[in-house]
Amino acid sequence: MQKIGITILLAAIIMQGFSQASSAESQDGKKQGTAVNADENTKVSIGKNLLSIEEGDSSLNIRVGNRGLNILESLEGPKFNFKKYSENDEWNQDDTENDRARRRNRFKGHWSGVEFGFNNFLTSDRSLVLPADIEYMTLHSGKSSNFNINFSQLSLGLTRHIGFVTGLGLNMNNYKFDGNNNILKGTNGIIEELNPGAPLKKSKLATVYLNLPFMLEIQIPADNNHMNIAAGPIVAVKIGSHTKMVYQDGQKVKANGDFSLNMLRYGATARIGYENFQLYGTYYMTPLFRTGKGPEGNDLYPFEIGIAFTFND
Repeated sequence: MQKIGITILLAAIIMQGFSQASSAESQDGKKQGTAVNADENTKVSIGKNLLSIEEGDSSLNIRVGNRGLNILESLEGPKFNFKKYSENDEWNQDDTENDRARRRNRFKGHWSGVEFGFNNFLTSDRSLVLPADIEYMTLHSGKSSNFNINFSQLSLGLTRHIGFVTGLGLNMNNYKFDGNNNILKGTNGIIEELNPGAPLKKSKLATVYLNLPFMLEIQIPADNNHMNIAAGPIVAVKIGSHTKMVYQDGQKVKANGDFSLNMLRYGATARIGYENFQLYGTYYMTPLFRTGKGPEGNDLYPFEIGIAFTFND
């Protein structure tokens, strides 16, 4: 019965670790041979942690991938202990060039996922206070939100915990006006105030951009998890924009247009987090509207801050 139990437990360990071990073997580029050492202890190793079995006088250690089983003989009978090995906890410590390349390939950045935040804009002198002649551009800070879907990611590892991260994401911003107004593209493309003619329930300018970041990320081990810090430039291309007004009686008016918005923009983005939870901030150095086409000719620079949940595991 003990042999049957041990066989079942070993099979379970092999099934859990086989997928990761097979991946590690394929990245090594070649399968290492089997080694048997005849000493007081007997050790059999296949590949770089693909399968390792070490038998002592009163114990048996079995490792498949990053999963392990320790069987200890005692007067009460065999005792079973499961173990999950960390990336650096390896029985074979030979550090070949292939091993280092494999660890770099295991670097995973934090970009793909969803983000929720708030957005606003600054004046040319980096102030939140708008000039008196464009007070109609004042936003309702608590309702001006952004929602991002980062659907593609590429991680380029320099080491196991340092690398570059890039990808693609959809950036959706809602600039909700605080006053009873909206905007329109006026003479010579300059943005002007739109008087709705009746009380509004809400009014906004909405934009959709395709984002492409290029960040350097540093991951700091903390227990068995990681803190991460990343920052770098980000560029974006506009793929849609519209204004929308909702009157008190429920009537809705939506207008599509380019509203003299910049088609291309660039800025800087940064994030700090723990595992898959992040805090992020992005500031664009390109004005929201084309230079000279903003409200009364003023340049406004958008920014956003919020939280992110990444899917990189």
